Amino acid sequence: MRYWLMKSEPTDCSIDDLAELPNQSVAWYGVRNYQARNFMRDQMQVGDGVLFYHSNCKEPGIAGIAQVSSSAYPDATQFDKKSKYFDAKATQETPRWFNVEVQLVKKIAPISIEELKHHPELEHMRTLQRGNRLSITPLDPAEWRFITSRLAKAA
Repeated sequence: MRYWLMKSEPTDCSIDDLAELPNQSVAWYGVRNYQARNFMRDQMQVGDGVLFYHSNCKEPGIAGIAQVSSSAYPDATQFDKKSKYFDAKATQETPRWFNVEVQLVKKIAPISIEELKHHPELEHMRTLQRGNRLSITPLDPAEWRFITSRLAKAA
């Protein structure tokens, strides 16, 4: 089992939006970074733990706990000419972009990025490293345990 931090802009899909969706599940579409794509395509497995992170908002931070609920499959937005995620080089035979489904486990009281930075147990967390802008980053199992057992409180 692996653990991940996955960023979503709340104006696109917030933790509350996820809670309202059928099966409380969403396709993690629109990723257009090769490293993040490779994480989904090559490493994510059904059941992996996910910290659902709100980014590009007034108070960035972890808003919920989720899990990977499907294996990777081609991201349909790459084929949609009307989508901002359209990729003219992608074909049905050779898709370039993939997504997984993410399902809500529980909404938590927000844990701000500033709060995360105050804990020496998280000093090596990739999301907190200077210059990191990836929308998907792996978590060390110790980081997952610290956040989910010590910081995550029910909303």
